Amino acid sequence: MKVIAVLNQKGGSGKTTIATHLARGLQLQGHSVLLVDSDQQGSARDWRAVDEDNPVPVIGLDRPTLDKDLKNVSDKEFIVIDGSPQATNLALSAIKAADFVLIPVQPSPYDVWATNDLVDLVQQRIEMTDGKLKAAFVVSRAIQNTNIGKEVAAVLQDYNLPVLDARIVQRVSYPNSASVGKTVFETESAKSNAVTEITQLVNEVKTFFDKEVEL
Repeated sequence: MKVIAVLNQKGGSGKTTIATHLARGLQLQGHSVLLVDSDQQGSARDWRAVDEDNPVPVIGLDRPTLDKDLKNVSDKEFIVIDGSPQATNLALSAIKAADFVLIPVQPSPYDVWATNDLVDLVQQRIEMTDGKLKAAFVVSRAIQNTNIGKEVAAVLQDYNLPVLDARIVQRVSYPNSASVGKTVFETESAKSNAVTEITQLVNEVKTFFDKEVEL
């Protein structure tokens, strides 16, 4: 079981969009997946409820015992946690449960500054686990045809965590697909920009687990 926690304590980072698409992308590559909604707002659960034929299994675990509860929940190959914003105990529990923490950051200085506390928690956990926990940033909701996404990626390097090459652009296709309980894999063509960037994200996240196997 490999646990991926998508975390950002600032709302509006595109966290749930990334978590749902990451879960579906892994599933389409043949992996068994469970999406865990640890946000008390229940956005991922609402997304799943819209379409009864949605193939992604979603459960709600929004208690600070998440890291312990997961041990009894699933034998899936991947668990993706849609983390809770502004809830330190829940964030800590998700970090403890995770093998990999993905931190979506919008391309704005306010969002970069807002990651400070979360990055501190992640880095403390990395030290406690002797580097077994892996983590990375992904630039989310980037504005197409601007350089600000690249500039923010450069600034994030100062936090001593890798920044993924994959970049999630702000596209109407993401809220459109969410409104019908689906992902862009179902609502867009296979060659669309949205599907391409999500596939790149899925593949890049998987490389962190591949490196672990090589070691």
